[in-house]
Amino acid sequence: MGFVGGDFEEVHCSHPEYGQMRFYPKANETFNVDYGGISSNDDENGVTSAGDLIDQMNRRRWSVEGPIAIDFAGSQEETFLNNVAKSPTLGTWTFTHISGAVWRGQGKPVGTRSYDTNAGTLSLKIAGSRQLENIN
Repeated sequence: MGFVGGDFEEVHCSHPEYGQMRFYPKANETFNVDYGGISSNDDENGVTSAGDLIDQMNRRRWSVEGPIAIDFAGSQEETFLNNVAKSPTLGTWTFTHISGAVWRGQGKPVGTRSYDTNAGTLSLKIAGSRQLENIN
């Protein structure tokens, strides 16, 4: 059996205050997925003078980042993202991959949202609490 890479087909958010919105990722583009959770620090000097590992373990938030299509003329996507980004309440985000894999997590848009007017895309990063869960 082989491995399946490829496009994200859909990004969906359900927010208790602002409702639901479906976003469409740009085809043939990379999305970066970080499940979050606990990781060990990659520190070359993380050893004692006897050579024993100092395992610095830290909790990290999950994140998914990549380009989505956006309509610059009357964009409901931009309004929804701005509202959810400034809300202290997290939305439920679902990410669907072409392979059939589906991830879900509680999160919100973070960082600067960068628009590419020529490509008709928005660079979107969603990050959240605990770990990103693979539900399918």
